[in-house]
Amino acid sequence: MASSCVALLAVATSLLLLLLVSWKRWRQGRTKWHVIIVVLGDVGRSPRMQYHALSFAKSGFSVTLLGFCNSRPYDELLQNNRIQIVSLTELQKLPVGPYIFQYGVKVVFQSVHLLWKLICREPAAYIFLQNPPGLPAIAVCWFVGCLCGSKLVIDWHNYGYSIMGLVHGPSHRLVLLAKWYEKLCGRLSHLNLCVTNSMREDLAENWGIKAVTVYDKPASFFKETPLDLQHQLFMKLGCTYSAFKARSERLDPATERSAFTERDSQSGVVTYLRGRPALLISSTSWTEDEDFSILLAALEKFEQLVLDGESLPSLVCVITGKGPLKEYYGGLISQKRFQHIQVCTPWLEAEDYPLLLGSADLGVCLHKSSSGLDLPMKVVDMFGCCLPVCAVNFQCLHELVKHEENGLVFEDSEELAAQLQMLFSKFPDPAGKLNQFRKNLRESEQLRWDESWKQTVLPLLMDR
Repeated sequence: MASSCVALLAVATSLLLLLLVSWKRWRQGRTKWHVIIVVLGDVGRSPRMQYHALSFAKSGFSVTLLGFCNSRPYDELLQNNRIQIVSLTELQKLPVGPYIFQYGVKVVFQSVHLLWKLICREPAAYIFLQNPPGLPAIAVCWFVGCLCGSKLVIDWHNYGYSIMGLVHGPSHRLVLLAKWYEKLCGRLSHLNLCVTNSMREDLAENWGIKAVTVYDKPASFFKETPLDLQHQLFMKLGCTYSAFKARSERLDPATERSAFTERDSQSGVVTYLRGRPALLISSTSWTEDEDFSILLAALEKFEQLVLDGESLPSLVCVITGKGPLKEYYGGLISQKRFQHIQVCTPWLEAEDYPLLLGSADLGVCLHKSSSGLDLPMKVVDMFGCCLPVCAVNFQCLHELVKHEENGLVFEDSEELAAQLQMLFSKFPDPAGKLNQFRKNLRESEQLRWDESWKQTVLPLLMDR
Protein backbone atom coordinates (compact mmCIF):
# COMPACT_ATOMS: atom_id res chain seq x y z
CA MET A 1 0.00 0.00 0.00
CA ALA A 2 2.84 2.39 0.93
CA SER A 3 4.63 1.72 -2.36
CA SER A 4 1.39 2.41 -4.27
CA CYS A 5 0.96 5.75 -2.49
CA VAL A 6 4.56 6.72 -3.25
CA ALA A 7 4.08 5.81 -6.93
CA LEU A 8 0.85 7.81 -7.10
CA LEU A 9 2.54 10.80 -5.45
CA ALA A 10 5.43 10.57 -7.93
CA VAL A 11 3.02 10.56 -10.87
CA ALA A 12 1.11 13.54 -9.45
CA THR A 13 4.34 15.47 -8.83
CA SER A 14 5.61 14.77 -12.35
CA LEU A 15 2.31 15.91 -13.83
CA LEU A 16 2.39 19.13 -11.78
CA LEU A 17 5.96 19.88 -12.89
CA LEU A 18 4.96 19.29 -16.50
CA LEU A 19 2.07 21.72 -16.07
CA LEU A 20 4.31 24.39 -14.55
CA VAL A 21 7.02 23.98 -17.20
CA SER A 22 4.46 24.15 -20.00
CA TRP A 23 2.47 27.07 -18.57
CA LYS A 24 4.46 29.80 -20.32
CA ARG A 25 4.33 27.96 -23.65
CA TRP A 26 0.58 27.58 -23.42
CA ARG A 27 -0.04 31.22 -22.52
CA GLN A 28 2.00 32.39 -25.48
CA GLY A 29 0.84 29.73 -27.93
CA ARG A 30 -2.93 30.10 -27.51
CA THR A 31 -4.58 30.22 -30.94
CA LYS A 32 -7.50 32.60 -31.44
CA TRP A 33 -9.07 30.42 -34.13
CA HIS A 34 -8.80 27.10 -32.30
CA VAL A 35 -11.53 25.63 -30.11
CA ILE A 36 -11.54 22.45 -28.03
CA ILE A 37 -14.92 20.73 -27.61
CA VAL A 38 -15.19 18.27 -24.72
CA VAL A 39 -17.84 15.56 -24.49
CA LEU A 40 -17.39 13.18 -21.56
CA GLY A 41 -19.68 10.79 -23.45
CA ASP A 42 -20.11 9.12 -26.83
CA VAL A 43 -19.40 11.64 -29.61
CA GLY A 44 -21.56 9.72 -32.08
CA ARG A 45 -24.56 10.05 -29.76
CA SER A 46 -23.97 13.75 -29.04
CA PRO A 47 -25.50 15.43 -32.10
CA ARG A 48 -25.61 18.95 -30.64
CA MET A 49 -21.86 18.94 -29.97
CA GLN A 50 -21.21 17.54 -33.44
CA TYR A 51 -23.26 20.43 -34.82
CA HIS A 52 -21.22 22.90 -32.75
CA ALA A 53 -18.01 21.41 -34.17
CA LEU A 54 -19.26 21.69 -37.76
CA SER A 55 -20.45 25.26 -37.23
CA PHE A 56 -17.10 26.28 -35.75
CA ALA A 57 -15.31 24.69 -38.71
CA LYS A 58 -17.55 26.46 -41.22
CA SER A 59 -16.76 29.75 -39.45
CA GLY A 60 -13.01 29.28 -39.92
CA PHE A 61 -12.05 27.70 -36.59
CA SER A 62 -9.91 24.60 -36.23
CA VAL A 63 -11.66 22.18 -33.89
CA THR A 64 -10.38 19.47 -31.56
CA LEU A 65 -13.26 17.26 -30.40
CA LEU A 66 -12.55 15.10 -27.34
CA GLY A 67 -14.92 12.29 -26.40
CA PHE A 68 -15.64 8.57 -26.36
CA CYS A 69 -15.69 7.01 -29.81
CA ASN A 70 -18.25 4.24 -29.34
CA SER A 71 -20.57 5.21 -32.21
CA ARG A 72 -19.78 6.57 -35.64
CA PRO A 73 -20.22 10.36 -35.93
CA TYR A 74 -21.72 12.03 -38.99
CA ASP A 75 -19.72 11.59 -42.19
CA GLU A 76 -19.65 15.36 -42.65
CA LEU A 77 -17.75 15.64 -39.38
CA LEU A 78 -15.31 12.84 -40.25
CA GLN A 79 -14.57 14.33 -43.65
CA ASN A 80 -13.95 17.89 -42.43
CA ASN A 81 -10.21 18.58 -42.39
CA ARG A 82 -10.67 21.38 -39.83
CA ILE A 83 -11.96 18.91 -37.23
CA GLN A 84 -9.76 16.46 -35.33
CA ILE A 85 -11.44 13.85 -33.14
CA VAL A 86 -9.39 12.73 -30.13
CA SER A 87 -10.62 9.58 -28.41
CA LEU A 88 -10.97 9.49 -24.63
CA THR A 89 -10.66 6.18 -22.79
CA GLU A 90 -13.84 5.08 -21.05
CA LEU A 91 -13.21 3.31 -17.74
CA GLN A 92 -15.41 0.24 -17.48
CA LYS A 93 -17.27 -0.55 -14.28
CA LEU A 94 -15.05 -2.13 -11.65
CA PRO A 95 -16.10 -5.65 -10.63
CA VAL A 96 -15.29 -5.13 -6.93
CA GLY A 97 -16.00 -2.71 -4.11
CA PRO A 98 -19.04 -0.63 -3.10
CA TYR A 99 -20.60 1.71 -5.68
CA ILE A 100 -19.28 4.88 -4.05
CA PHE A 101 -15.72 3.49 -4.25
CA GLN A 102 -16.19 2.53 -7.91
CA TYR A 103 -17.54 5.97 -8.69
CA GLY A 104 -14.66 7.65 -6.88
CA VAL A 105 -12.09 5.66 -8.86
CA LYS A 106 -13.89 6.55 -12.10
CA VAL A 107 -13.87 10.28 -11.27
CA VAL A 108 -10.17 10.27 -10.38
CA PHE A 109 -9.30 8.36 -13.55
CA GLN A 110 -11.38 10.66 -15.76
CA SER A 111 -9.85 13.75 -14.11
CA VAL A 112 -6.26 12.68 -14.72
CA HIS A 113 -6.99 11.28 -18.19
CA LEU A 114 -8.90 14.37 -19.38
CA LEU A 115 -6.26 16.70 -17.92
CA TRP A 116 -3.52 14.81 -19.77
CA LYS A 117 -5.44 14.85 -23.06
CA LEU A 118 -6.11 18.59 -22.77
CA ILE A 119 -2.55 19.63 -21.96
CA CYS A 120 -1.28 17.60 -24.90
CA ARG A 121 -3.43 19.62 -27.30
CA GLU A 122 -2.64 22.89 -29.03
CA PRO A 123 -3.85 25.72 -26.73
CA ALA A 124 -7.28 27.05 -27.72
CA ALA A 125 -9.21 30.29 -27.45
CA TYR A 126 -12.22 28.39 -26.09
CA ILE A 127 -12.87 25.15 -24.29
CA PHE A 128 -16.44 24.23 -25.12
CA LEU A 129 -17.93 21.72 -22.67
CA GLN A 130 -21.13 19.69 -22.79
CA ASN A 131 -22.91 19.36 -19.45
CA PRO A 132 -23.97 16.80 -18.35
CA PRO A 133 -21.79 15.02 -17.64
CA GLY A 134 -19.85 17.77 -15.90
CA LEU A 135 -18.29 15.79 -13.07
CA PRO A 136 -15.28 16.02 -13.17
CA ALA A 137 -15.03 17.77 -16.55
CA ILE A 138 -16.06 21.31 -15.47
CA ALA A 139 -13.27 21.63 -12.90
CA VAL A 140 -10.64 20.05 -15.17
CA CYS A 141 -11.54 22.27 -18.14
CA TRP A 142 -11.57 25.38 -15.94
CA PHE A 143 -8.12 24.49 -14.54
CA VAL A 144 -6.64 23.97 -18.02
CA GLY A 145 -8.30 27.21 -19.15
CA CYS A 146 -6.59 29.08 -16.32
CA LEU A 147 -3.22 27.65 -17.35
CA CYS A 148 -3.45 28.38 -21.04
CA GLY A 149 -5.72 31.42 -21.13
CA SER A 150 -8.67 29.60 -22.72
CA LYS A 151 -12.21 30.73 -21.98
CA LEU A 152 -14.55 28.06 -20.68
CA VAL A 153 -17.99 27.81 -22.32
CA ILE A 154 -20.51 25.41 -20.78
CA ASP A 155 -23.41 24.18 -22.91
CA TRP A 156 -26.09 23.14 -20.41
CA HIS A 157 -28.23 20.34 -21.86
CA ASN A 158 -29.64 19.33 -18.47
CA TYR A 159 -28.45 18.96 -14.87
CA GLY A 160 -26.20 15.99 -14.20
CA TYR A 161 -27.34 15.58 -10.60
CA SER A 162 -31.00 15.25 -11.72
CA ILE A 163 -30.09 12.33 -14.01
CA MET A 164 -28.20 10.65 -11.16
CA GLY A 165 -31.29 11.19 -9.01
CA LEU A 166 -33.38 8.99 -11.32
CA VAL A 167 -31.16 6.03 -10.39
CA HIS A 168 -30.22 6.74 -6.76
CA GLY A 169 -33.01 9.03 -5.55
CA PRO A 170 -32.79 12.81 -5.02
CA SER A 171 -31.56 12.57 -1.42
CA HIS A 172 -28.66 10.16 -2.05
CA ARG A 173 -25.37 11.62 -0.84
CA LEU A 174 -23.73 11.23 -4.26
CA VAL A 175 -26.62 13.13 -5.86
CA LEU A 176 -26.35 15.92 -3.27
CA LEU A 177 -22.57 16.07 -3.79
CA ALA A 178 -23.02 16.22 -7.55
CA LYS A 179 -25.54 19.06 -7.20
CA TRP A 180 -23.17 21.04 -4.96
CA TYR A 181 -20.29 20.49 -7.38
CA GLU A 182 -22.34 21.41 -10.45
CA LYS A 183 -23.68 24.57 -8.83
CA LEU A 184 -20.25 25.67 -7.57
CA CYS A 185 -18.18 24.86 -10.64
CA GLY A 186 -20.84 25.98 -13.11
CA ARG A 187 -20.13 29.57 -12.03
CA LEU A 188 -16.50 29.30 -13.14
CA SER A 189 -17.29 29.57 -16.87
CA HIS A 190 -16.89 32.68 -19.02
CA LEU A 191 -20.05 31.95 -21.00
CA ASN A 192 -23.04 29.67 -20.52
CA LEU A 193 -25.45 28.36 -23.14
CA CYS A 194 -28.61 26.37 -22.40
CA VAL A 195 -31.36 24.63 -24.35
CA THR A 196 -34.57 26.26 -23.05
CA ASN A 197 -35.80 29.54 -21.62
CA SER A 198 -37.03 27.61 -18.58
CA MET A 199 -33.49 26.39 -17.89
CA ARG A 200 -32.09 29.88 -18.44
CA GLU A 201 -34.48 31.26 -15.81
CA ASP A 202 -33.69 28.44 -13.37
CA LEU A 203 -29.93 28.92 -13.78
CA ALA A 204 -30.33 32.62 -13.05
CA GLU A 205 -32.72 32.29 -10.10
CA ASN A 206 -31.36 29.22 -8.31
CA TRP A 207 -27.73 28.97 -9.44
CA GLY A 208 -26.66 32.57 -9.96
CA ILE A 209 -25.58 31.72 -13.52
CA LYS A 210 -26.41 33.93 -16.49
CA ALA A 211 -26.99 31.88 -19.63
CA VAL A 212 -28.10 32.40 -23.23
CA THR A 213 -30.79 30.16 -24.70
CA VAL A 214 -29.67 28.34 -27.85
CA TYR A 215 -32.52 26.13 -28.94
CA ASP A 216 -31.77 22.86 -30.67
CA LYS A 217 -32.50 23.13 -34.38
CA PRO A 218 -32.49 20.38 -37.00
CA ALA A 219 -29.47 20.01 -39.25
CA SER A 220 -30.03 20.49 -42.97
CA PHE A 221 -30.09 16.72 -43.64
CA PHE A 222 -33.25 16.26 -41.55
CA LYS A 223 -35.93 16.65 -44.20
CA GLU A 224 -38.72 14.70 -45.88
CA THR A 225 -37.36 11.67 -47.74
CA PRO A 226 -38.28 11.32 -51.44
CA LEU A 227 -40.30 8.20 -52.22
CA ASP A 228 -37.55 6.50 -54.24
CA LEU A 229 -35.09 6.93 -51.35
CA GLN A 230 -37.72 5.61 -48.94
CA HIS A 231 -38.00 2.48 -51.07
CA GLN A 232 -34.22 1.99 -51.14
CA LEU A 233 -34.08 2.37 -47.36
CA PHE A 234 -36.96 -0.07 -46.76
CA MET A 235 -35.35 -2.65 -49.06
CA LYS A 236 -32.02 -2.24 -47.25
CA LEU A 237 -33.58 -2.56 -43.78
CA GLY A 238 -35.70 -5.48 -44.97
CA CYS A 239 -32.51 -7.54 -45.35
CA THR A 240 -32.10 -7.39 -41.57
CA TYR A 241 -35.51 -6.59 -40.07
CA SER A 242 -38.60 -8.57 -41.10
CA ALA A 243 -40.93 -5.65 -40.30
CA PHE A 244 -39.75 -3.93 -43.51
CA LYS A 245 -40.24 -6.97 -45.77
CA ALA A 246 -43.21 -7.31 -48.14
CA ARG A 247 -46.25 -9.00 -46.61
CA SER A 248 -47.56 -10.56 -49.83
CA GLU A 249 -46.17 -12.27 -52.92
CA ARG A 250 -45.37 -10.17 -55.98
CA LEU A 251 -47.47 -10.73 -59.09
CA ASP A 252 -44.49 -9.70 -61.23
CA PRO A 253 -41.25 -11.41 -60.09
CA ALA A 254 -39.27 -8.42 -61.39
CA THR A 255 -41.14 -5.99 -59.12
CA GLU A 256 -39.29 -4.82 -56.01
CA ARG A 257 -41.57 -4.67 -53.00
CA SER A 258 -41.13 -3.68 -49.36
CA ALA A 259 -43.75 -3.60 -46.61
CA PHE A 260 -44.66 -0.05 -47.66
CA THR A 261 -43.60 0.51 -51.29
CA GLU A 262 -43.03 -1.13 -54.64
CA ARG A 263 -41.00 -0.25 -57.72
CA ASP A 264 -42.53 -0.94 -61.13
CA SER A 265 -40.26 -3.28 -63.07
CA GLN A 266 -40.74 -1.44 -66.38
CA SER A 267 -41.01 2.26 -65.53
CA GLY A 268 -38.93 2.19 -62.34
CA VAL A 269 -41.58 4.36 -60.64
CA VAL A 270 -42.00 3.85 -56.89
CA THR A 271 -45.48 3.95 -55.35
CA TYR A 272 -46.98 3.27 -51.93
CA LEU A 273 -48.70 -0.09 -51.57
CA ARG A 274 -52.47 -0.07 -51.17
CA GLY A 275 -53.37 -1.03 -47.63
CA ARG A 276 -49.81 -0.49 -46.43
CA PRO A 277 -49.12 -0.36 -42.67
CA ALA A 278 -48.51 2.97 -40.97
CA LEU A 279 -44.92 3.61 -39.90
CA LEU A 280 -44.57 4.80 -36.30
CA ILE A 281 -41.13 5.78 -35.03
CA SER A 282 -39.57 6.62 -31.69
CA SER A 283 -35.93 7.03 -30.75
CA THR A 284 -34.43 6.60 -27.33
CA SER A 285 -31.30 6.17 -25.25
CA TRP A 286 -33.16 3.53 -23.22
CA THR A 287 -32.70 5.35 -19.91
CA GLU A 288 -34.86 5.93 -16.83
CA ASP A 289 -36.28 9.23 -18.12
CA GLU A 290 -38.29 7.42 -20.83
CA ASP A 291 -41.05 4.98 -19.85
CA PHE A 292 -41.72 2.77 -22.86
CA SER A 293 -44.36 0.81 -20.99
CA ILE A 294 -46.65 3.75 -21.86
CA LEU A 295 -46.18 3.11 -25.59
CA LEU A 296 -46.52 -0.66 -25.23
CA ALA A 297 -49.79 -0.25 -23.30
CA ALA A 298 -51.11 2.16 -25.94
CA LEU A 299 -50.18 -0.30 -28.70
CA GLU A 300 -52.11 -3.06 -26.91
CA LYS A 301 -55.20 -0.82 -26.83
CA PHE A 302 -54.68 0.03 -30.53
CA GLU A 303 -54.42 -3.67 -31.37
CA GLN A 304 -57.71 -4.34 -29.60
CA LEU A 305 -59.39 -1.58 -31.60
CA VAL A 306 -58.22 -3.21 -34.85
CA LEU A 307 -59.52 -6.60 -33.67
CA ASP A 308 -62.86 -4.95 -32.82
CA GLY A 309 -63.23 -3.86 -36.43
CA GLU A 310 -62.20 -0.19 -36.29
CA SER A 311 -61.01 1.31 -39.60
CA LEU A 312 -57.34 1.39 -38.62
CA PRO A 313 -54.16 0.23 -40.40
CA SER A 314 -51.63 -2.29 -39.23
CA LEU A 315 -48.61 -0.65 -37.57
CA VAL A 316 -44.88 -1.03 -37.89
CA CYS A 317 -43.39 0.52 -34.75
CA VAL A 318 -39.66 1.24 -34.98
CA ILE A 319 -37.81 2.18 -31.78
CA THR A 320 -34.23 3.20 -32.57
CA GLY A 321 -31.27 3.65 -30.26
CA LYS A 322 -29.26 1.76 -27.68
CA GLY A 323 -28.79 2.10 -23.96
CA PRO A 324 -28.89 0.36 -20.56
CA LEU A 325 -32.62 -0.52 -20.52
CA LYS A 326 -32.89 -1.85 -24.08
CA GLU A 327 -32.61 -5.49 -22.99
CA TYR A 328 -35.28 -4.98 -20.32
CA TYR A 329 -37.80 -3.48 -22.73
CA GLY A 330 -36.81 -6.00 -25.40
CA GLY A 331 -37.99 -8.69 -23.01
CA LEU A 332 -41.34 -6.93 -22.52
CA ILE A 333 -41.80 -6.51 -26.28
CA SER A 334 -41.07 -10.19 -26.95
CA GLN A 335 -43.89 -11.16 -24.56
CA LYS A 336 -46.49 -9.30 -26.63
CA ARG A 337 -48.53 -11.35 -29.09
CA PHE A 338 -49.53 -8.65 -31.54
CA GLN A 339 -51.34 -9.68 -34.72
CA HIS A 340 -51.52 -6.26 -36.44
CA ILE A 341 -48.46 -4.55 -34.96
CA GLN A 342 -44.78 -5.29 -35.53
CA VAL A 343 -42.18 -3.77 -33.22
CA CYS A 344 -38.48 -3.67 -34.10
CA THR A 345 -35.61 -2.02 -32.23
CA PRO A 346 -32.75 -1.39 -34.69
CA TRP A 347 -29.55 0.59 -34.23
CA LEU A 348 -29.35 2.65 -37.41
CA GLU A 349 -26.34 4.02 -39.22
CA ALA A 350 -26.02 7.79 -38.76
CA GLU A 351 -26.96 8.41 -42.40
CA ASP A 352 -30.06 6.15 -42.27
CA TYR A 353 -31.66 7.75 -39.20
CA PRO A 354 -32.77 11.03 -40.87
CA LEU A 355 -33.95 9.06 -43.92
CA LEU A 356 -36.17 6.89 -41.73
CA LEU A 357 -37.57 9.90 -39.86
CA GLY A 358 -38.35 11.49 -43.22
CA SER A 359 -40.17 8.30 -44.28
CA ALA A 360 -42.33 7.82 -41.18
CA ASP A 361 -45.99 8.71 -40.67
CA LEU A 362 -45.87 9.65 -36.96
CA GLY A 363 -43.25 10.14 -34.27
CA VAL A 364 -43.72 9.31 -30.59
CA CYS A 365 -41.62 10.86 -27.83
CA LEU A 366 -41.57 9.44 -24.29
CA HIS A 367 -38.79 11.69 -22.98
CA LYS A 368 -39.55 13.13 -19.55
CA SER A 369 -36.79 15.50 -18.56
CA SER A 370 -35.14 14.56 -15.26
CA SER A 371 -34.99 18.28 -14.41
CA GLY A 372 -38.11 19.30 -16.33
CA LEU A 373 -35.98 21.92 -18.08
CA ASP A 374 -34.56 20.35 -21.25
CA LEU A 375 -36.22 19.44 -24.53
CA PRO A 376 -35.95 16.19 -26.54
CA MET A 377 -33.70 16.69 -29.57
CA LYS A 378 -35.41 13.74 -31.26
CA VAL A 379 -38.55 15.87 -31.60
CA VAL A 380 -36.49 18.70 -33.13
CA ASP A 381 -35.18 16.22 -35.73
CA MET A 382 -38.68 14.87 -36.38
CA PHE A 383 -40.02 18.37 -36.95
CA GLY A 384 -37.09 19.00 -39.33
CA CYS A 385 -38.45 16.06 -41.36
CA CYS A 386 -41.99 17.54 -41.16
CA LEU A 387 -42.99 14.53 -39.06
CA PRO A 388 -45.89 15.13 -36.62
CA VAL A 389 -45.27 14.01 -33.05
CA CYS A 390 -47.19 12.70 -30.06
CA ALA A 391 -45.14 13.61 -26.96
CA VAL A 392 -45.59 12.87 -23.26
CA ASN A 393 -46.13 16.06 -21.31
CA PHE A 394 -43.65 17.68 -18.92
CA GLN A 395 -42.80 21.12 -17.57
CA CYS A 396 -41.32 23.00 -20.57
CA LEU A 397 -42.51 20.89 -23.51
CA HIS A 398 -44.69 23.81 -24.67
CA GLU A 399 -41.51 25.57 -25.85
CA LEU A 400 -41.29 22.96 -28.63
CA VAL A 401 -44.51 20.99 -29.16
CA LYS A 402 -47.60 23.11 -29.86
CA HIS A 403 -50.63 20.96 -29.03
CA GLU A 404 -53.03 20.62 -31.99
CA GLU A 405 -50.62 22.56 -34.22
CA ASN A 406 -47.52 20.45 -34.93
CA GLY A 407 -48.51 17.44 -32.85
CA LEU A 408 -50.29 16.26 -29.75
CA VAL A 409 -49.37 16.09 -26.06
CA PHE A 410 -50.49 13.18 -23.87
CA GLU A 411 -50.34 12.30 -20.18
CA ASP A 412 -50.71 8.50 -20.15
CA SER A 413 -51.21 5.39 -22.29
CA GLU A 414 -55.00 5.88 -22.45
CA GLU A 415 -54.61 9.32 -23.99
CA LEU A 416 -51.85 8.15 -26.37
CA ALA A 417 -54.03 5.25 -27.56
CA ALA A 418 -56.91 7.65 -28.25
CA GLN A 419 -54.56 9.92 -30.20
CA LEU A 420 -53.26 7.02 -32.29
CA GLN A 421 -56.85 6.00 -33.04
CA MET A 422 -57.79 9.53 -34.11
CA LEU A 423 -54.68 10.16 -36.22
CA PHE A 424 -54.72 6.79 -38.02
CA SER A 425 -58.47 6.58 -38.58
CA LYS A 426 -59.11 5.80 -42.30
CA PHE A 427 -55.33 5.93 -42.93
CA PRO A 428 -54.00 7.30 -45.23
CA ASP A 429 -56.56 10.13 -45.20
CA PRO A 430 -55.40 13.25 -47.12
CA ALA A 431 -57.91 15.37 -45.17
CA GLY A 432 -57.01 13.88 -41.79
CA LYS A 433 -55.42 15.53 -38.78
CA LEU A 434 -52.09 13.82 -39.44
CA ASN A 435 -51.71 15.47 -42.83
CA GLN A 436 -52.82 18.82 -41.40
CA PHE A 437 -50.02 18.69 -38.82
CA ARG A 438 -47.53 17.83 -41.56
CA LYS A 439 -48.80 20.75 -43.66
CA ASN A 440 -48.36 23.10 -40.68
CA LEU A 441 -44.76 21.92 -40.24
CA ARG A 442 -44.00 22.46 -43.93
CA GLU A 443 -45.38 25.99 -43.77
CA SER A 444 -43.55 26.91 -40.55
CA GLU A 445 -40.24 27.41 -42.42
CA GLN A 446 -38.17 26.25 -39.45
CA LEU A 447 -34.77 27.81 -38.87
CA ARG A 448 -31.95 25.30 -39.34
CA TRP A 449 -29.01 24.78 -36.99
CA ASP A 450 -26.39 26.60 -39.09
CA GLU A 451 -28.42 29.80 -39.46
CA SER A 452 -29.47 29.72 -35.81
CA TRP A 453 -25.86 29.18 -34.65
CA LYS A 454 -24.58 32.11 -36.70
CA GLN A 455 -27.26 34.35 -35.23
CA THR A 456 -26.90 33.29 -31.58
CA VAL A 457 -23.56 31.64 -30.75
CA LEU A 458 -21.03 33.19 -33.15
CA PRO A 459 -21.71 36.83 -32.10
CA LEU A 460 -21.21 35.86 -28.45
CA LEU A 461 -17.75 34.48 -29.23
CA MET A 462 -16.69 37.31 -31.53
CA ASP A 463 -17.57 39.92 -28.88
CA ARG A 464 -15.26 38.38 -26.25
